[in-house]
Amino acid sequence: MVWSSRKRVMDLVTQTAILPLLFGCLGLFSLFRVLQRIRSRAYLRNAVVVVTGATSGLGRECARVFHAAGAKLVLCGRNVEALEVLTRELAGSRTSQGQTHKPCMVTFDLTDPGAIPVAAAEILQCFGYVDILINNAGISYRGIINDTLVDVDRRVMEINYFGPVALTKALLPSMVKRKRGHIVAISSVQGKISIPFRSAYAASKHATQAFFDCLRAEMEQDNIEVTVISPGYIYTNLSVNAVTADGSRYGALDKNTAQGRSPAEVAQDVLAVVGKKKKDVLLTDLLPSMAVYLRTLAPGIFFRIMASRARRERKSKNS
Repeated sequence: MVWSSRKRVMDLVTQTAILPLLFGCLGLFSLFRVLQRIRSRAYLRNAVVVVTGATSGLGRECARVFHAAGAKLVLCGRNVEALEVLTRELAGSRTSQGQTHKPCMVTFDLTDPGAIPVAAAEILQCFGYVDILINNAGISYRGIINDTLVDVDRRVMEINYFGPVALTKALLPSMVKRKRGHIVAISSVQGKISIPFRSAYAASKHATQAFFDCLRAEMEQDNIEVTVISPGYIYTNLSVNAVTADGSRYGALDKNTAQGRSPAEVAQDVLAVVGKKKKDVLLTDLLPSMAVYLRTLAPGIFFRIMASRARRERKSKNS
């Protein structure tokens, strides 16, 4: 009887102690999230943000969400007409989040090394400085290694790796001088794992991951943030515009890409990641995320799975 009474008292004390503690923790967590959102919005508002590959797909959607967040945009791409259309669209848009700014545009080709210094100078002339550089422009590839021309490998590397590296290096001194800046690389989950028939693309994204990881470490003393974002499949024309083994256009929307996330949704994630100054983020479903860890923890199993996938895809193409 005494024990029963003591137990009821202890249960009452425990319940009355835990509930306030639980609600207190929830309150603190909610407050932390609110403060984080406020800080993120303040970081992006009026920031000068450069977006490469801004005329289509994820780049176009990133332009929209950063513009709505109050950023001063510098839109970059090869197609001047498409850039003009996007600039007019954004300039005429309305948002409930506050003041927006008319974007600036700079036209250049990332594959032309001589165009990069000139483009960087034009970018800096737009607003006088750059706060955030989003290296988004890229090209994909579909093909068998044994059939692929080396020129195709070079072309993919030029667009996906050397171009962003050259532009980053061209704009970096101005950031270091101000002791302020943020470099963002839109990579891919294939920068962490490689899948069959994507060799040139995966290689360029692995190189991107390595370069910007090194840059992050070296630039910490100068207060320069570096973020690598690795999405999974996105429902864009990336596969349609991909190059093949002989350099021709792939011209088809493959199944995985068609089932990918919408670029508008991924752009919102990019906005949140940049606002929070995260360093390395996977934007993928569970299965690709598990594959990344499997490649590290059990590489033998991962290699067998990829070999099996290669056999299935080759059989499907030959049937």
